Amino acid sequence: MRILHTSDWHIGRTFFGEQVGENLRTVLASLTEAVRAQNVDVVVVAGDIFDTAVPAAGAYDALTEALVALHETGAVVILTSGNHDSAARLRFQSRWARESGIHVIADPEAIFETVTLEDEFGPVTFYGVPYLEPALLRHLDGAPQTCAQAAVMQWAADRAREHLATHPARSVFIGHCFAAGVPASANAEDIERDLTAGGLDVVPLETFDGFDYVALGHIHGRAELRANIRYSGAPLHYSFSEAGAPRGAWLIDFDGAGFSSAEWLELPVPRPLTRLRGEIDELLGHESYAKYRDHWIAASLTDQARPLDAMARLRSRFPHAIHVEHTPLTRADKSAETYAEKLAAAVTDEQRVARFLEHTRNGVGPTAIEQEILAEVFEQITVEGATR
Repeated sequence: MRILHTSDWHIGRTFFGEQVGENLRTVLASLTEAVRAQNVDVVVVAGDIFDTAVPAAGAYDALTEALVALHETGAVVILTSGNHDSAARLRFQSRWARESGIHVIADPEAIFETVTLEDEFGPVTFYGVPYLEPALLRHLDGAPQTCAQAAVMQWAADRAREHLATHPARSVFIGHCFAAGVPASANAEDIERDLTAGGLDVVPLETFDGFDYVALGHIHGRAELRANIRYSGAPLHYSFSEAGAPRGAWLIDFDGAGFSSAEWLELPVPRPLTRLRGEIDELLGHESYAKYRDHWIAASLTDQARPLDAMARLRSRFPHAIHVEHTPLTRADKSAETYAEKLAAAVTDEQRVARFLEHTRNGVGPTAIEQEILAEVFEQITVEGATR
């Protein structure tokens, strides 16, 4: 049996306010073609199907389009809810979908659902665990009375192992959590949000003992925690901290003994992410930056004074510039005096304004044009004061 493991589609998400739905459609279409070309039997989507608990109508259309396309390849589809999803909304029509081989597992009170499929070696049971919010499960018999994600995942895994003991089969556990051992390179902390109200707790890898393969979601970068415990990551980049990180899915093969191999399936990056650093005139004029014209751009401007209309000017060359910050290389004013001391030493209003600008602009005072404007303003104030 061949399984494709993906996760964290985050349908409906924006990127710095920009719509990325078409980019996601492009990637999911490529994933579907790979499912067909690679003769995949089962597609597993490990949580965070949507980006919000209240998706817009277009997000439902995008999901329907993706699931129909995957179904047409002949593969069985199993998807679970993540912490971004509304379990109730995601599982709407799940009973009907199941009849066509699309299994939507999103009822946290069920703890897990099983999907058992056959190949030439016998049964393979998939244990789909929806996102489990500890505080909402305490009323269930045997549920841990805790706020810890690790405790409820342990409880779910224990119950799955009990089922496996009485229904022997090769097995796949599907979960959405933060597991121990995630490398820093895979964890974009500015993107992945806490899984519990009090903060994210880590699920020990021992929690997943006894399953042939563990398909995890939540982390946006691919990660191999053990040979048979993996994160696939998100199909799109959703943060500049992820720039350059590979995007794809895992192709997992099972033989008669269970997990046999994993192969990384690279997916296209419709619009790469690039960080640029330099003075604005250099970024706009130097030929070496021309290749980044169609990239998402985050620019760090090193000009001593903050450039005027920086974003508009950047977009004249980089239409997809979406973030700009001012990070001058040196501070012009290296005096040990505090701002309060400098302000107290100022005699005129013009000097006070100049000290304020120096304080807020890395030691750079008013430009010649600004000095002219300030002179006109203060002259007008003086005239108005004299005529009262």
